[in-house]
Amino acid sequence: MRLDYRGAMGRVSQASGVWLLHGNEPLLEQNLLNALRKYWQSQHVERQRFEINTVNDWRDVFNSLNSLSLFSEKLAIEAHGNIKPDAAGLDQLQQFIQSPADNTLVIIMPRQDQAAQKTKFFQSIDANSVVVQLSIQNMQERLAILQDEAHSLGVQLARDAWDLLMAQTENNLFAAQQTLLRLSDLYQPNQLISLEDLQAGLTEQSRFSSFDLADAALQGNALQAVKILGFLLESGEADSLILWALSREMRLLMQLFEQPGQYQKLGIWQNKVRYYQQALKRTAGSQLMQWPALLQRTDAAIKGLSEENSKDLLLQVTMALSGKPLFH
Repeated sequence: MRLDYRGAMGRVSQASGVWLLHGNEPLLEQNLLNALRKYWQSQHVERQRFEINTVNDWRDVFNSLNSLSLFSEKLAIEAHGNIKPDAAGLDQLQQFIQSPADNTLVIIMPRQDQAAQKTKFFQSIDANSVVVQLSIQNMQERLAILQDEAHSLGVQLARDAWDLLMAQTENNLFAAQQTLLRLSDLYQPNQLISLEDLQAGLTEQSRFSSFDLADAALQGNALQAVKILGFLLESGEADSLILWALSREMRLLMQLFEQPGQYQKLGIWQNKVRYYQQALKRTAGSQLMQWPALLQRTDAAIKGLSEENSKDLLLQVTMALSGKPLFH
């Protein structure tokens, strides 16, 4: 079964077996995973997360799925990465698809192009489980998703204000969502926000954004990136939003390292291609291999799952993307 983002959000309580999430919109991935995690928590389902950096990592995933948990009768596993299982792993995957019991396996991958969708891995899931494409197909779908976001935040925009928001954020879903978050802080719940109100809100936030930070770091301008990071932290920008903007660029670079030249397939605009090329030239493969662990540590710190300082780790992430890592 294939679902789009909104269809998947409506079926969170029915999630079972294998769900494959793939796409190029980090906000949609974040929202859907948060909804799944909230549901699992309400049902007392144990959740485990695995980073798939090598084919062998799939063994740990299937070992957990096949083991009885001491803490819960049901298990939900998130497998994050862009490495598909080998033949042995694919056999185990197909066995699990046929008999998942009460367990759920959610596989989170970058957008799978037409060639990837013809692989046995993708087609096995497509034929017998759920595939969710986390991408935006048209302007109407983007608007509908943002209207859902606004409704959940208690934000109401006049029609011309919606037009301005879509134009001002250059149809960038994540940037638009950040604007809605700020509007929810500036105005009373369900207060109708006019075009003039939105213009004032956009002016208030126009100095820097998380995307300005990511752009500066991607371009190797470490000094400017650190300046923007400081401004964002002082102005109360959510650490999680900063991390999302930085990690998006890092994950794109990691994909480009494995799939050279696939700029168009990864949704990279032509006018930004040279920045990715320069970033790859200044960053050694050994450094790229350290990024997933750094991002995971930062995410854990932001969520309070470790004693590390999330601000310090965000600085490390910023400098690593800028090509000047603080630690080697």
